[in-house]
Amino acid sequence: MVTLEDAVIARLESHGERFEILVDPDLASELKRDVTQTDIELEEALAVQEIFKDSKKGDKASEEAMLKVFDSIDPLEVALAIIQKGQIQLTAQQRRKMQEEKHKKIVNKIAREAINPQTGLPHPTRRIENAMEESKIHIDPFKPVDEQLKLVLKAIRTKIPIKIEKVKMAIKIPGEYAGGSYADISKFGKIIQEEWQQDGSWIAVVEIPGGLQDSFFQKMSQITGGNVEAKAIK
Repeated sequence: MVTLEDAVIARLESHGERFEILVDPDLASELKRDVTQTDIELEEALAVQEIFKDSKKGDKASEEAMLKVFDSIDPLEVALAIIQKGQIQLTAQQRRKMQEEKHKKIVNKIAREAINPQTGLPHPTRRIENAMEESKIHIDPFKPVDEQLKLVLKAIRTKIPIKIEKVKMAIKIPGEYAGGSYADISKFGKIIQEEWQQDGSWIAVVEIPGGLQDSFFQKMSQITGGNVEAKAIK
């Protein structure tokens, strides 16, 4: 449980009422991003299990007001709603850290799933970061990555040719490595066609995110000691 000294205010205003709670900024931010968190984690995020009208003055919210807005007077239920629907008063440093983490996740997802449609190859992460910087994109630390991805892609398309696309990779692996490679291949994508050859080798067509072509080939080469043939196909 966070101490009162380290807690920040989470606030929600609705139906003419104001509700405040004192929370751990990091845990509360995680709860805001993930609605599946448990009550135990929620309790750890609260400095006190009290719902305030004005936390600085110590004025508690009335049960009547909580029932009007939340249909509940349970402090944990109300606190969770305040965290998820309200605003967490983060310090500038806390917000900057969260933005940096979300920025990194967005860049990595684009690098994993997108390609340059002119070459069919993935973009280096540095090129994606530069395009985002040139586009002056604002990253919301609270919104999910997928929710922001379309806006980011739309913005950086003015700087670099890019699109989200899956590619099909044809691979040929010696028979002695095929069985042990299934699990690793499945981590990259979906096997949509496979066949054993008369020489004992195994060939397959695997659909993977476009940005993983180089990583896929490197992993297959590592598994087989370099005895692999792989190429992108139409």
